[in-house]
Amino acid sequence: MVRSSDMTDAKPRNLRRVALGTAGVVLVWLVAVWPPPVWWRDHWPRETAMMRDGADGRSARPSVRPSALADISPVLQRMVIIAEDSRFRSHVGIDPAEIADALGVDGAHGFWSAVGAAWSHRDRLRGASTITQQLAKNLYLSSSRNPIRKLKEAATALRLELALSKDRILELYLNVAEWGPGIWGVDAASRAYFAVPAARLTEEQAAELAATLPHPRTSTPTFRPERTLARRGLILARYHGVNVYIPPEEETDSLPMPLPAPVIPPALDSLRIDVPVDSLEDTLTDRRTTD
Repeated sequence: MVRSSDMTDAKPRNLRRVALGTAGVVLVWLVAVWPPPVWWRDHWPRETAMMRDGADGRSARPSVRPSALADISPVLQRMVIIAEDSRFRSHVGIDPAEIADALGVDGAHGFWSAVGAAWSHRDRLRGASTITQQLAKNLYLSSSRNPIRKLKEAATALRLELALSKDRILELYLNVAEWGPGIWGVDAASRAYFAVPAARLTEEQAAELAATLPHPRTSTPTFRPERTLARRGLILARYHGVNVYIPPEEETDSLPMPLPAPVIPPALDSLRIDVPVDSLEDTLTDRRTTD
């Protein structure tokens, strides 16, 4: 009887150990990034995880060519915050209000109703990423849409906020973000699209660069610019105090772009020119008369 009782007591203990071990592994995975966020206080990355992820193996890997925040147009800094993360200066790395809006969560309808709404709209989380979360993704993670990756992104963003100032986070983000196919960093983008350094961008140019960030591989100032120009107009309106809604468009690069309709040449029969018989006979008669 004593042995049976000991075995019965051992099962819950073993289950607790397994649960604690699993929780410990998950916690370590969530916070384990290298180098630690505090490293970026006074160091620049040579390359980022997103640069490695986007390398095709046929050309040299891109590298970070940093520009100090003082050398980046304040107008551009403001435009990026307006477009990507309007509460950047006040949140702690994640923006609960933006997440709730993206998921369609309304706490007034009860907890389980909120959970159901959050689950049914979970794909919208990608549009609620803060600048800090995007920096975490660029430095450490990948462009995967896996919800588990989003969880690690949020945990890493919180650590970045604890270790770095807001200005340093913005400075790093502007220098490691992708602004077009193979164009990394704001100064490289400014020179590539407008032939000026990042310190000399106009309002329109700054807004256009900010509008490129959500879809740098499918719409830029020089490639299929329609979506970029439409978003630029919204950013400029918000910058000048107009209360317009700027839709979140993070990570839309993989969405299929509509291809132009193929040009079908006309049938050969439609190219035939029917010459009236009378006209043809008159032409032949004129030629005989001339001869």
